[in-house]
Amino acid sequence: MKDGKTCILIADDEKEIRDILQLLLTGEGYAVVTAENGREVLNLVSQEIDLYLLDVNMPELSGFMAGAEIRKQMDAPIIFLTAYSGESDKVMGFSVGADDYIVKPFSNMELLMRVKAILRRSARGTVPAQEEKKNHIPFGDLILDLESQSVLRQGEVIVLTYTEFKILELLVTHKKKIYSLENIYQSIWEEDAVGDSAIMVHIKNIRKKLGDDSRNPRYIKTAWGRGYYVDQ
Repeated sequence: MKDGKTCILIADDEKEIRDILQLLLTGEGYAVVTAENGREVLNLVSQEIDLYLLDVNMPELSGFMAGAEIRKQMDAPIIFLTAYSGESDKVMGFSVGADDYIVKPFSNMELLMRVKAILRRSARGTVPAQEEKKNHIPFGDLILDLESQSVLRQGEVIVLTYTEFKILELLVTHKKKIYSLENIYQSIWEEDAVGDSAIMVHIKNIRKKLGDDSRNPRYIKTAWGRGYYVDQ
């Protein structure tokens, strides 16, 4: 939050796009910070930024590289903007911790809807402190902390991105239920799936952070040809 408003950082090397997005988002009541390259983004990273809107192809430092550095410090949502719609680009974006991916050219309405959806889902993760006990869900030797949106192992905090956490929460709170890639996508993004790769990358990232062996996983199990589930 900045001055009581939700704050969005816009990064794009094209001034015209920055100006349009700034006008669009300030008109919706958001506070906006702008940057024209990836290095400038990293200088502006702070707890006050609620969402990062990053163009992929920027000078000095690409959006992907800036996003990866942001993710090391913050778990605020990241949306990538790109002119490329290839599957490999989307996989790259999600692998560095993106929460969404918007292909140029996009309509103002589409961007606003995606920004609002990401911020709305992020806000749902905030719960009163008095509910702490209810929001600690054990599974295996881990504890899912709904309040901090993190995973605990013997007091150690395992930090997940917002989207990674919501996927894990879905599986842990519905143990033994098998979710297909399409089911997971619809549950998290609240829209029809646009491809399998996004969820597969997120599952891979979650397993890596939990120290899980994808060939013989302890936590997120694979039901071949059907989907994923948690049984602990």
